[in-house]
Amino acid sequence: MTYDEYPPPPDLAASVKAFWTLDGSGAPGEWIEHQAVPDGCVEIIRRLSGRSQWNGEQPAMFVAGMADRPATFRISGDARFAAIRLWPWAWPYLSPIEPKAMWDRWLPVSEPELAELADLLPDFEAAGTWLNTRLPPLGLGEVILSSTSVPEICARTGMGARALQRWFGSNIGMSPSRYLRVLRFQKAFAQVGSEPSLAEHAAAHGFADQAHMAREFKALAGTPAGDARRRATGPFLH
Repeated sequence: MTYDEYPPPPDLAASVKAFWTLDGSGAPGEWIEHQAVPDGCVEIIRRLSGRSQWNGEQPAMFVAGMADRPATFRISGDARFAAIRLWPWAWPYLSPIEPKAMWDRWLPVSEPELAELADLLPDFEAAGTWLNTRLPPLGLGEVILSSTSVPEICARTGMGARALQRWFGSNIGMSPSRYLRVLRFQKAFAQVGSEPSLAEHAAAHGFADQAHMAREFKALAGTPAGDARRRATGPFLH
């Protein structure tokens, strides 16, 4: 399996985490099973060839919602994908479907405008241009991504704790503290494969100690950090 990730242009960084492609790199009759770990994003995915299964057969275009546990999926060896990994606060500008309706599941792309976007993939430049015409500046997203605690977000935005809680419920579908937990894990997971020292890695990513990081990896990835370091490919465990 070959996974590649492409950063968005700077003007979309608060809306799009990444563009990505995935190639099964195998035979049509071969099934490849992997786990996708939580990343705090909503994904618009187009399957260019082959088949994929996650709680049932998936269509060629679908949206994957957020989760706080790993999801097991299968792809055929000849499957190829191109996708957009969106920060969840950008999603309401593209669809009326609430984030909580997609929690830990996928939905087929049925809205004409969303299908128009998915049909552009894998032309990420064209998809970026399309998104730029529909997404406003998302300053609150920038604050969330650069904050490490709920009080910090409140202080930087001027929002009270209850107002922030309501905003997260409507736009993200989980509490602020829960979402920041997923973001911390996601950043640690993304770099765990390149770190020789798990203790230093834990300290660098805001965990109290290596044992704390191990518990978070077990809870959110279903496996300890040491095992994830050996098995991680992009946001997947193989």
